[in-house]
Amino acid sequence: MANLAIIPARGGSKRIPRKNIKHFLGKPIIAYSIEAAIKSGLFDEVIVSTDDTGIAKIAKSFGAKILFRSLKNSDDYATLADVIEEVKNHYSNKQIFFDAICCILPTAPLVTVELIKKGYDNLIENEADSVRPVVKFGYPIQRAFKLDKGKVSFVNQEFASTRSQDLEPAFFDSGMFYWMKFELGLKGSNRYAFEIEEMQAQDIDTPEDWKLAELKYKLNNQ
Repeated sequence: MANLAIIPARGGSKRIPRKNIKHFLGKPIIAYSIEAAIKSGLFDEVIVSTDDTGIAKIAKSFGAKILFRSLKNSDDYATLADVIEEVKNHYSNKQIFFDAICCILPTAPLVTVELIKKGYDNLIENEADSVRPVVKFGYPIQRAFKLDKGKVSFVNQEFASTRSQDLEPAFFDSGMFYWMKFELGLKGSNRYAFEIEEMQAQDIDTPEDWKLAELKYKLNNQ
């Protein structure tokens, strides 16, 4: 099978300036995603979609190809699906087609070759349209609270007396990568996921998230 890795890395980042190329334990954070993709041996091409020449230069130095995205897909309203479709169209217009795509986020330093391969195996074995790694919530979301001027109440009152162990587990997106069939992108409805441990992932939106990711990385690589 022919596979394509897409790493979407826009230049604008408000909460953590220059987040996609900020140094994470000694090298630009995007390098971890590029290197994992290349080392996996699964991809015919690893391409970074960006609107930023600084990101492009760094990504190229770590072995990725570059596709500068359109103005339409460079603002705050462009979705991940939009960016993926733009890259697909770039290749389709050149009569280059792939069987599967893995979209790896640029701020996923905990990504590993093993996880990427596990996602790929899951895609093939289940004949899925898409596959993603997910993490189980540490506490049942059915018993979540809401606050109104300091007053606390259950979001779902019907579960107020239900034992935690009797509630169905819930999961959240690890924010790491998405495998998908090339022709469908993220539009397919036959979606699968596989569970990973909380120590294996960290969504990075704030400086505190960044510190947690560094700590997890160090612990995972002792």
